[in-house]
Amino acid sequence: SLQGELWGWTCFYVGVAAVAFGSSYYHLNPNDDTLVWDRLPMTIAFTSIIAIFIIERVDERKGMISIVPLVLAGVISIVFFDDLRPYALIQFVPCIAIPLMAILLPPMYTHSTYWLWAAGFYLLAKVLEATDDVVYKWTYHIVSGHTLKHLFAAMVPVFLTFMLAKRSLEPERQSLYTIWRISWTKVKDGDSNVESYTYSRVEVEEPQ
Repeated sequence: SLQGELWGWTCFYVGVAAVAFGSSYYHLNPNDDTLVWDRLPMTIAFTSIIAIFIIERVDERKGMISIVPLVLAGVISIVFFDDLRPYALIQFVPCIAIPLMAILLPPMYTHSTYWLWAAGFYLLAKVLEATDDVVYKWTYHIVSGHTLKHLFAAMVPVFLTFMLAKRSLEPERQSLYTIWRISWTKVKDGDSNVESYTYSRVEVEEPQ
């Protein structure tokens, strides 16, 4: 991995690990003061992911430089603003930017689709959070949307960890969009990509 990536992934996993403590602290004593410690680790994780993507897909130097400003922007959105809109922006920008960048920009590594799985699970987590009461009623008061939100959000670092464990340098840097377009063209043209072989009969003389 590149040096900038190491810093970015370190910030991400520190943020993910800190969520356990910050979220527990908030849920033990829910109020505006403890809510900061619930949101702060998540914000560090969100902003680190954007920096990692810039390093991998755009430019290593620019991405490495962006780590500190992005993390600071996330911290400021929580600590210095009573308005939730900056925090919401920090949360939802990765949901839009990461899938688009994963599809349109050529990757440095293999297993790029894991980014889409991670983004999909996080998006589902936000939907479940927004429909907390509805899910609670649909499940006959067994489980709430907020509870499922935590489970789905936890799948994000799981998929990203799988990606890091499996990936290798991509020899042919092609975006997912390009790969999908080529595959669709082959399907549309009826190219099954199956090679045909011809065989010739060879007479074999048995020994006398």
